[in-house]
Amino acid sequence: MSFTQYTKKIALVDCNSFYVSCERLFNPKIRKKPVVVLSNNDGCIISRSTEAKALGIKMGEPYFKEKDIIVKNNVQVFSSNYSLYGDMSRRVMRTLKRFNSGIEVYSIDEAFLDLSNFSDDEIEEVGKEIRTTVLQWTGIPTSIGIAKTKTLSKVANHIAKKKQSGVVSLIGIQNIDPILEKVEINDVWGVGRQLTKFYHKNGIYNAKQLKNKSNTWVKKSSNVLSSRTAMELRGISCIDLETTSSKRKSCVVSRSFGKRVESFQELKEAVVGYALNASEKIRSESLATKTITIFIRTSPFQNRFGYYSNSKTIDLPISTNNSIEIVKAVICGLKVIFKNGYRYQKAGVMLSHLSDSTNSKNLFSSEKDEKINNLMKSIDDTNYRYGRSTLSLASAGVHKKYNLKREYSSKIDTADFHSLPTIKTI
Repeated sequence: MSFTQYTKKIALVDCNSFYVSCERLFNPKIRKKPVVVLSNNDGCIISRSTEAKALGIKMGEPYFKEKDIIVKNNVQVFSSNYSLYGDMSRRVMRTLKRFNSGIEVYSIDEAFLDLSNFSDDEIEEVGKEIRTTVLQWTGIPTSIGIAKTKTLSKVANHIAKKKQSGVVSLIGIQNIDPILEKVEINDVWGVGRQLTKFYHKNGIYNAKQLKNKSNTWVKKSSNVLSSRTAMELRGISCIDLETTSSKRKSCVVSRSFGKRVESFQELKEAVVGYALNASEKIRSESLATKTITIFIRTSPFQNRFGYYSNSKTIDLPISTNNSIEIVKAVICGLKVIFKNGYRYQKAGVMLSHLSDSTNSKNLFSSEKDEKINNLMKSIDDTNYRYGRSTLSLASAGVHKKYNLKREYSSKIDTADFHSLPTIKTI
């Protein structure tokens, strides 16, 4: 008589070269070509296709340093398009929930998925089905690692990226030491640069050596987190899935400018735009802010013009998510910290001390507050339907010359009807 085994199983689903995959989705001509995506203001390389990696293009390198290789090999270059990436990410996560609602969205392109409800025998086929479904429904290729713990599922995913099937399961493998021996210590989840140096100093160079190290030594020599990592490598689950997202404590919107800003008017337009963006974000989560911080700074590398950095924090008498009130406070704060004669590189707005907006009513709440809330809802609904900034405040400006440099933008946004690609018929 045989029994079907149901052990704890956690899958890590990781989108392959996610930003590149999003750009390729709407441009079939570049699917087999080397592609890179750049950070804000076209500064650094933040995503590379397999073909671009093979050329030796490094992750995080400034674009200008790799430009010779890029031009010589006809590498396709794209400016970051976070509206597109965010929407595609949401589509992938919704697809994953089809298999189990117990999902932890770890980053824009990664999620942990609880697959414990599937038997040990069928788990690898389930992984393949997940990969096929995500590709079919969203067009995004993924790698999937499945194991008893989150740390081991990261290890499995690391291996899956190099496999043609794209799926690796460590479930049912009695001795995983030969697998862990091939995983360098710096590739283990939770082991950063400083911890890697520490482990190397103590003769630990791979995941197998950490797994088999005495737990007493790990705790005494390092910390509790390192002990958890070692335990997880042994197949003992110590890090739970965080399937419920806690409400944010603060909201920051900041940008580096595409060109230096010198005038108060342009700087005001920028921070007002950030304030409107932040206000919309906290309203979407039913939050209100009690504290607003405005910050500005010049580039620390342009000594010729002098360096200046300052911020102003304003405590409101009553929590609010009213864009008009928040913008008024931001402008007042900017007037205090702005100085003529400087070339500003970056500015931002932070809303902190956030609380549930449904509980923010007080003795002084009136019918006027209700009208303002309805106005904010109307603005949000319109902007959601027709695209951000369709309705805005005049103080946010119209022609923004200081906007992010996006020379290679694909200008596609699947969340905005007017930015969708069109098909020409002959």
